[in-house]
Amino acid sequence: MSVAATAWLRRAELDGRLLGMVAALALVWASFDLASEGLFLTPRNLYNLAVQSSVVGVMACGMVLVIVGRHIDLSVGSLLGLAGMLVATLQTDVFPAGSAWGWPLAVACGVTLGAAIGAWQGWWIAYRGLPAFVVTLGGLMIFRGVAYLLTDGRTVAPLDSSFERLGGGIQGSIGASASWLLAALALTVIGGLAWRARAERRRHGVPVPPRWAEALRAGLPMAGVLAFVAVMNAHTLPRSEVARGVPFPVLVLIVVAAGMHLLAGSTRFGRHVYAMGGGPAAAERAGIDLRRVTVLVFALMGGLAGIAGVLTAARLGAGTNSMGTLAELAVIAAAVIGGTSLSGGVGSVAGAVLGAVLMQSLENGMVLLGVSSAIRQVSIGAVLILAVWLDRVVSARRSGR
Repeated sequence: MSVAATAWLRRAELDGRLLGMVAALALVWASFDLASEGLFLTPRNLYNLAVQSSVVGVMACGMVLVIVGRHIDLSVGSLLGLAGMLVATLQTDVFPAGSAWGWPLAVACGVTLGAAIGAWQGWWIAYRGLPAFVVTLGGLMIFRGVAYLLTDGRTVAPLDSSFERLGGGIQGSIGASASWLLAALALTVIGGLAWRARAERRRHGVPVPPRWAEALRAGLPMAGVLAFVAVMNAHTLPRSEVARGVPFPVLVLIVVAAGMHLLAGSTRFGRHVYAMGGGPAAAERAGIDLRRVTVLVFALMGGLAGIAGVLTAARLGAGTNSMGTLAELAVIAAAVIGGTSLSGGVGSVAGAVLGAVLMQSLENGMVLLGVSSAIRQVSIGAVLILAVWLDRVVSARRSGR
């Protein structure tokens, strides 16, 4: 990037890495659309892409904090499968069929199980000193095996029709009117946050950026919100003109991403995680309880894996033993591609969500083009290696080496 471009980004206070990801995503989309003769950028495919990205995006939001804290979690795919299988089994074999409270209670049990298992793994790491790689690698195998034993390997179905709406199927969206109301709310929040940030700067005597810079920083996400809702509303129900609107899995991702963004940037816990990743020894001398923070980070990651398991089971309409297979690779790749440094201390939730969309765009586009599963795996693995290499290059430049 040129000196002039860097200076312009600094003056506008824009994140050059996030802008670069958006540009890369636009290039990937344009390339796939051209190669697929216009099939990629259709409302139907973009709706499916949004639903597909939600599961990876939800877990990537948690993986950011795990990696920022200088850890790794290889068990999230298996934990997704176990939580999803538990939710499905409770609905079919334990709770009364058709009851209004059955599937919500099953969802609560699945998410709680994920959080409890995450805390258990965090305990081994924080209080017994085992490397996160070893603990979560063991978890990867244990939880996949437990999910199989839970049902003797059988597929669990059918599930409650109301529960299946969470997966973004035919009835799994909020409709056009609610989607535009959601967009209006988002625009209000973005504008309000921009106004509040400027007022806070003035109140504390901090220099404020030019008006054009603030308009650009607020206008870009606003334009993205409007474009997204317009595309979701352009996709209609089968054999009708009824707009589907924003799918439920995307709503879950929005809530999770917003919550994790606030948690990471506006709470003491978030500051402690980044301090721990930036320098564990210094953080401990500052009075931060590193063991407690570690347990909470892994409990949070486990809970998000449980939510991902709920969304996956709802989308499939069944509990299957293949749920979440190799999902951990996509989640880690999404976080790293989104700017989370494997050396710790650096990462953003927004970048992880963009990374998840990029990873799923590659998968989705190659499926449209009829690329074999083996080549898709090779391609995604190559992207992961490239992302880690770029992370090392950026880290080296920041440290001046």
